[in-house]
Amino acid sequence: MARTVWDSSVGKKTVMAVSGLVMLLYLVVHMIGNLKIFFGSGEFNHYAHWLRTLGEPFLHYEWALWIIRVALVAAVVAHATAAYQLSRRDIRARPSKYVHRKPRAGYATRTMRWGGIILGLFIVWHILDLTTGTVHSGGFQSGHPYQNVVDTFSTWYGNIVYIVAMLALGLHIRHGFWSAAQTLGAGSRTRDRALKTVANVLALLLTAGFVAVPVGVMTGVVS
Repeated sequence: MARTVWDSSVGKKTVMAVSGLVMLLYLVVHMIGNLKIFFGSGEFNHYAHWLRTLGEPFLHYEWALWIIRVALVAAVVAHATAAYQLSRRDIRARPSKYVHRKPRAGYATRTMRWGGIILGLFIVWHILDLTTGTVHSGGFQSGHPYQNVVDTFSTWYGNIVYIVAMLALGLHIRHGFWSAAQTLGAGSRTRDRALKTVANVLALLLTAGFVAVPVGVMTGVVS
């Protein structure tokens, strides 16, 4: 049954919708945690330490964090795989160009694929920068996330990579949230306007919330 569902276009769209909502929930929580940086190094570092002790003593140190990481990786892989396979299926269904030009789609719709690629590359860079410290500038300090964040956004390229990725994220959420609602049957003529408004507000808040951190470092508010 699972294979039958996965092989159908509806099944793949459902996987995309559910995995997308899982990632969206994580992004909201992650953004709120990031904004703690404006309350000082002590508050931010304490929050980072709390993430590693979450669930103790029932769970061992960092177990909850690794469970979250594994769930997110599964969501990202499922989302990307379903998106790729649907894209290939769409291309195979219409190998030749349309005789008449299709109505021009919205900017977010036309950039969903490129936005997904940008976000995928950014996730890899973000992990190598602030989790493993592999590409971190200024000397990665394990257990000092506040200083690591300041180091990253004290470089011009760190700011550019992050801000471009967050703009792509905003466009992705703006279209993706509404599409997920349609796929899961939440959309209707009476609710479409409200769903689009929610999608726009979520995209704006998340983009602004994430971009606020590098802007705070650049302006000296966070130092």
